Amino acid sequence: MAKIKVAVLGTGSLGQHHTRIYTELAAAGLVELTGIYDAHAETARKIAEKHKLRIFNSIAEAAAASDALNIVTPTTTHFDIAKQLLALGKHVLVEKPMTDNSAQAGELIELAKENKCVLQVGHVERFNPVFKYVAGVANDPRYIKCQRLSPFPARSMDVGVVLDLMIHDLDIVLALVHSPVTGVDAVGMTVLSRSEDIANARLRFANGCVASITASRVSADRLRKIRLYNGPANPCYISADFRLQEGHISRLAAASAVAPGASIVSEFGDKKILREPAPIEKAEPLKLELQSFVECVRDKKTPLVTGESAKAALDLAFEITRQVQTQK
Repeated sequence: MAKIKVAVLGTGSLGQHHTRIYTELAAAGLVELTGIYDAHAETARKIAEKHKLRIFNSIAEAAAASDALNIVTPTTTHFDIAKQLLALGKHVLVEKPMTDNSAQAGELIELAKENKCVLQVGHVERFNPVFKYVAGVANDPRYIKCQRLSPFPARSMDVGVVLDLMIHDLDIVLALVHSPVTGVDAVGMTVLSRSEDIANARLRFANGCVASITASRVSADRLRKIRLYNGPANPCYISADFRLQEGHISRLAAASAVAPGASIVSEFGDKKILREPAPIEKAEPLKLELQSFVECVRDKKTPLVTGESAKAALDLAFEITRQVQTQK
């Protein structure tokens, strides 16, 4: 079977890692990396020299040489580039947020369907082993708390913290809670940029689940955590760290059911609350994401993060942003 030919468009802070991983996959014989394109010639030159790659002179030239392309450019350019590629029948992985406009996101979804193209959106945390573990245990979440904090970045300043950071957790929560959102309450404020730099959203779902999501890009700490209480089908408390890829689960158990490695949090009568380390096998989420994209293109499979699921998180992010701006 012929190798899928892939090109990377945009080789900045994130695009350089796309390029690095595809270079590794190409060395393993899993894909053919046709080359890179960046509007900034010097940026492209440095990355091309590092990995010994071809530099395309235009997006059209990159498309002509490739079956699939990764769009790792500023958010404001995503729609125009993705529309151009999908119209040519090319498969696309576009970084999150997929667009800065809901109607445009819908247009890309329809265009991908018409041309039978894979449209995958780069919500990389869905490929984090932490998400796989949490999704496998939490079949009925009742309360979810997400925190995503970082120091002030030198990138992604074309969008606020909701579209930059919080959208990761919006996508995660929507993937965990299989129920419509019935209420949104959000607050936020600007600190160092023209958009919101800190935001909190409280989501209510039709099935009774509540989620509290906080994002900040002006924090002294780096934090990407989720805490979750699961319902009566499997009552437990899960705390997990997306950055460190570790966590623990606490649950009620009989006194005789203390598993190896578990610690007793508290006990009463013949019952104990046990805390056990989560069996999470560490891996690089971005590499898993790109491998999955290639597999979807090669095997004509539906991606884990479709345009439709990404649009649902995007629409929610727009409502949160609207409330923050109205509050200001």
